[in-house]
Amino acid sequence: MTNAARSVVIGTAGHIDHGKTTLLRALTGIDADRLPEEKRRGITVDLGYASFEMNSPDGSPVRISFVDVPGHSLFIRNMLAGAGCVAAVMLVIAADEGVKPQTVEHLAICELLGISMGIVVITKTDAVNQIRLNDVTKSTWEFLRGTFLGNKDTPIVQVSAITGDGLATLRTGLLELATRVEMKNTDVPTRLPLDRSFVMKGFGTVVTGTLLSGQIHEGQTLQLEPGSRAVRVRGLQTHGQGRKSAQAETRVALNLAGIDADKIGRGQTLVETNTLSTVNTIDVEIRLLSDAHPLKHRARVHFHAFTAESMASVSLYGYEAVQPGSIRLARMKLSGPIVLVPGDRFVLRQPSPAGTIGGGRVIDSHPEVRQKKSATLAWLEQLKTCSVTQQLVLRTGRRGAHGISLHALANEVGLTVEAVRRHVDAAVECGDLMLISNEVLLSREEFLATSTAIMSLLQSGHAVKSSELRSQMSLGPQVFDFVMNRLASEKKVQTRGETVSLFSEGSQSSRAETERLAAIAEAYKTAGLASPSVPELMFKLNLKEAEMRRLVTLLQRDQTIVRMGSDDLYVHSDALQQLAGRLAPLRGSRMDVGHFKQFTGLSRKYAIPLLEYLDRQRITRKQGDHRLVL
Repeated sequence: MTNAARSVVIGTAGHIDHGKTTLLRALTGIDADRLPEEKRRGITVDLGYASFEMNSPDGSPVRISFVDVPGHSLFIRNMLAGAGCVAAVMLVIAADEGVKPQTVEHLAICELLGISMGIVVITKTDAVNQIRLNDVTKSTWEFLRGTFLGNKDTPIVQVSAITGDGLATLRTGLLELATRVEMKNTDVPTRLPLDRSFVMKGFGTVVTGTLLSGQIHEGQTLQLEPGSRAVRVRGLQTHGQGRKSAQAETRVALNLAGIDADKIGRGQTLVETNTLSTVNTIDVEIRLLSDAHPLKHRARVHFHAFTAESMASVSLYGYEAVQPGSIRLARMKLSGPIVLVPGDRFVLRQPSPAGTIGGGRVIDSHPEVRQKKSATLAWLEQLKTCSVTQQLVLRTGRRGAHGISLHALANEVGLTVEAVRRHVDAAVECGDLMLISNEVLLSREEFLATSTAIMSLLQSGHAVKSSELRSQMSLGPQVFDFVMNRLASEKKVQTRGETVSLFSEGSQSSRAETERLAAIAEAYKTAGLASPSVPELMFKLNLKEAEMRRLVTLLQRDQTIVRMGSDDLYVHSDALQQLAGRLAPLRGSRMDVGHFKQFTGLSRKYAIPLLEYLDRQRITRKQGDHRLVL
């Protein structure tokens, strides 16, 4: 039952000495102040962590983790490292002091980070009389008006951590808050921003963080960014308990193999291998706080996202300064690489005098650096308000005639390949996008432009070598073959061996070739995975070897058949798609060659080339003598 628990991470916020850490100790029994300096000075200097578990009304367990952040203005950087990864906030205001400067700044930071849910706690009720308590409660409501906490769904709970008054009400409010927090999108790959790294005797390197998305399991190999270094999860814990796996929206501690503790730490991110990468140039939407000074073009600011921070220069679209309270598009160049994807939130602080001035969200983490500013601005204006599917269409379109692979597009938008494939299905169906070889996307506009350009080059009536034509068009082989095959199917061009010319209606050889191609394709389709060799099919269809090789090459370019690594072994693409569909329900499982032979009913002659093909297509991954189904 514990493994099925709902998990929510809540951050504390509030002014120094307003009782955040004391309140967490009363709620959870855990002292979030772990550093000697914190215990000596009686204030929170760095991030602290605590958690407890409750049962929801239906009896299912709910784990609530807290990230306790410093309230002192000197430690806002540490506060930002914790606040960037939480789903909701517990704003703490002391009854004897009321709203103070860091109360205001912390709430502004939470709004900039896109946090939209929380609970408000008035602490130290035992230190004031009822009149003072009522005054502070009233002034708190006034302060919250117009913010995400100033609505009827946000309770204000009066608590004394010393006497215990109000703690039961607070626990009930936290449970209700936890059940309202939406669970993370499962279409997003694994990402764990790190906030601590240390050595534990007998275990070695241990890191902690809030798992933003995806899942992590024992034995998994992850990639540390920046650096692209592979590390293995030797063991993991959530809420102090050893687990085999952990889901998103959970505080986790990982025991890592393959790296020393002093080589990893706050600001770095663990991701799935070959998914998300670091960036240092991003296009963003900036919102400046109403009490900030205007933000000028080329200004230098501190950039904070999740647990990472970097100096950044701001290049404004339009050049005129951003006015207080306004929103603008800008390009930011970071002094250090950070893992970022579209939609990520960030906070900006000015260097001197230190203070929070604004924040915003990432619109594009892989901008085209050579594109004109006016074109980029128009593209960003479209991108920031359209649906996910339309965003994918726009991102494919800017790649021009080269197109973009599903894998590259998934990493660019921060989604899994499977999620991107689902989103583009509708765009492919209506013709906005074209899917080439089940892997590369091309926009309709680029297909039409490329087709028109090819037809123009062939208008002289002379045959042209396909290699020369592709070179003149500066196209990759997959896109070129796709466009040529479409033009051939529409009877606009015709191919004779290596030469291409405009289609001639009266060509008897063209019709005969079409019939031979159809016969070969049908033979491969009927055979399924156990396809005949080229010599076998050549003998069956009574074709000469040179002609058979030429026709097979044409079918391969059309992606009707796929070569399995041998000049004589090809399989129809329909059979390969069906095989991928049969393997899909087995994701996460492992099989050796013997099991694969049994699964497909094939001999080793076919099984080995097929497995190698599946590895290349990232449908399986070889692990020793076994294959992991991805």
